[in-house]
Amino acid sequence: MAIAPNLERRLGRVLEALARWLAYAGGFVLVGLALITVVSVLGRALIFAGLRPIAGDFELVEAGCAIAIFAFMPWCQLRRGHVTVDIFVDRLPSRTRAVFGLIGDTAIAVVSGLILWRIWLGFGEKFPHGSEALRDALGMGYKPFFPETTYELEMPVWIPYGLAVIGATLFFVVSVYTVWRALNWVLDGQEGTA
Repeated sequence: MAIAPNLERRLGRVLEALARWLAYAGGFVLVGLALITVVSVLGRALIFAGLRPIAGDFELVEAGCAIAIFAFMPWCQLRRGHVTVDIFVDRLPSRTRAVFGLIGDTAIAVVSGLILWRIWLGFGEKFPHGSEALRDALGMGYKPFFPETTYELEMPVWIPYGLAVIGATLFFVVSVYTVWRALNWVLDGQEGTA
């Protein structure tokens, strides 16, 4: 009674692999940010010894945290790791729990679509390349008058936006997949394991 269950499982395995590797990349970014923070704190504490903090450390941490968050979101959605209140739902029949799961997955799919749309528009406002025809075809808006950079490092702002777009895109794709998976669970009459 489920909708294309074999295809759903195969697609789930592919998305799981992509989401896992993106989450690993996000973890790698977070480890790097932790090291940057430790070195900067030590540099500030030992300034009398000739050490210095890392220049632009706050800019790197700010951009890196955004990148890491978007890298983790697809894995979190695939594993149903978002915060839920299960006190009421746990006592309901399994099909009813599956319906509530479907409602939650649908809401997250809608929100992830909005996030992707807005982050894409933000990326388009910052990305200084591409012809007007290409930008119009991709819905990127007008090219900025000058490339925006961070203050201290003068890092182009479009780079972290572009990396966030990758995570937001996979988050949206995974969210749509989880709606399909949850619908199959409802049709089967019970929630599966995420």
